[in-house]
Amino acid sequence: MEPADKLQEIAKQVSVCTLCPLHRGRKRAVPGEGPAASEILFIGEGPGFYENEQGRPFVGAAGKFLEELLESIHLKRSDVFITNVVKCRPPGNRDPLPEEISTCTGTYLFDQIETINPGVILTLGRFCMGLFLRDARISSVHGKPLTVNGRLVVPMFHPAAALHQPALRASIVDDFGRLPVLIQNIKKAAPAKQPEEPAPSPHGPEQLSLF
Repeated sequence: MEPADKLQEIAKQVSVCTLCPLHRGRKRAVPGEGPAASEILFIGEGPGFYENEQGRPFVGAAGKFLEELLESIHLKRSDVFITNVVKCRPPGNRDPLPEEISTCTGTYLFDQIETINPGVILTLGRFCMGLFLRDARISSVHGKPLTVNGRLVVPMFHPAAALHQPALRASIVDDFGRLPVLIQNIKKAAPAKQPEEPAPSPHGPEQLSLF
């Protein structure tokens, strides 16, 4: 199956998924969007109110800020693939639970990563960071690239963090500003010793502190 067809099939499965309780409150599932051959994959945490209404990722205020950040490095939404750890909105925008994360990543997200095969994964927030980094504080590792299974992974603050805490905005802008060089260097530099990617826990990624 071609990657684009595979992603469409995953999206269809997401739209009717009933594997975890999150489906009970959804209006529309949000599988993600972008080109199947995207070099860059953004992973957020979960759909919010507007995403649940439209079935698209990052369409609220945080999405507008993400688009501004992309424009600052001469990229458009259509250049990258954007998805979330969980595909249905948690009630009241609460944090996704470990079992919800485990179910959704094991069933859909990991397949999306394998299908897209991106060179660079940008994690937006602590829950998606927890898929690659354990026992880490995002305030300590944000903007710092690491190599996992041959791909560059860059943990980032979630764009919504800057909306709630304006003091973080400068850090997010600075982290994005360094991305073009990181992306360019990934093909030039010899890969460093790759840490072993943690196997998904049956209870989901560890809950990590935001600060």
